[in-house]
Amino acid sequence: MRRLLFLNGIKAFEAAARTGSFAAAGLELSVSAAAVSRMVHLLEERLGVALFERKANRLVLTQAGRAYQGGLTPIFDALASLTAQVTAPSSVRVLTIGVGHTFAMRWLIPRLSEFRNEEPDIEVRFTTGGALVPFGEDWTCGIKLGTGDWPGLVAEPLFAGDLTPVCVPRLASGLKRPADLKGPSLIRVAHSAEDWPIWLKAANLPRINARGPEFQFYGQALQAAADGLGIAMGIRPYIDDDLAAGRLVAPFDLSVPKGMRWYLLYRSFQTEQRDFAAFRRWIMRAASEPAARPVRRAGRSSARN
Repeated sequence: MRRLLFLNGIKAFEAAARTGSFAAAGLELSVSAAAVSRMVHLLEERLGVALFERKANRLVLTQAGRAYQGGLTPIFDALASLTAQVTAPSSVRVLTIGVGHTFAMRWLIPRLSEFRNEEPDIEVRFTTGGALVPFGEDWTCGIKLGTGDWPGLVAEPLFAGDLTPVCVPRLASGLKRPADLKGPSLIRVAHSAEDWPIWLKAANLPRINARGPEFQFYGQALQAAADGLGIAMGIRPYIDDDLAAGRLVAPFDLSVPKGMRWYLLYRSFQTEQRDFAAFRRWIMRAASEPAARPVRRAGRSSARN
């Protein structure tokens, strides 16, 4: 026999622990903050352990509370997913992927027909993702750039976020060595201001200051480079297809790790979902395929300055 104590109290505790307050939990559960507090207090009495330290204007989980919440949240997520599957029409098979616009446009969408050919009955839906967007309750999985630390989620590496300058062949012809780079021609990405300094330091050129046009996203910066506006800092896998097609070239051999990787993120229970398992197999295989060799110009330079 399962020994389940006070399910309403368990729901109230999990919501309060996840949201950080009785008020936020009350909004989620459609009850008052006081009702949530009472249910959590009753749960603590029945368990015989304190789950929260109640401090002025905030809740702090005890060690027991952290352990309990860490196990409960995945269970409730799995229950919500199972309920959605059971209540969905049997003909509907949907994957919802949280992904940033540039990753979707520059890598995922150009390859998605391969997955559709393998799994034509699975409908793929994209929703707004990216580094600053939290993992959505309705996501099947997400793709993010980071260090692999997303509590409560499985993070499987897809690509290393390696950096290398890229530009059109016309501009590359005037770049014999990295020291030929000029600050005003170096296109910047606002949310990744560290990219040029990382690469220039590795090229022994820390005094060059990137001060070219600044764009909000990598995709905009790479489009500007493709239009001949300057030299952009390319990051894998955004530049793979442009290099393979010759729209952009990498004038130097130096490729520098950004210190982050691209990851496939999902909740652990998703491994039991057949449609997600098919997508995971496909994307891990696609990500493992070597990038096409870039089209090189004559007299391609090394990273020596």
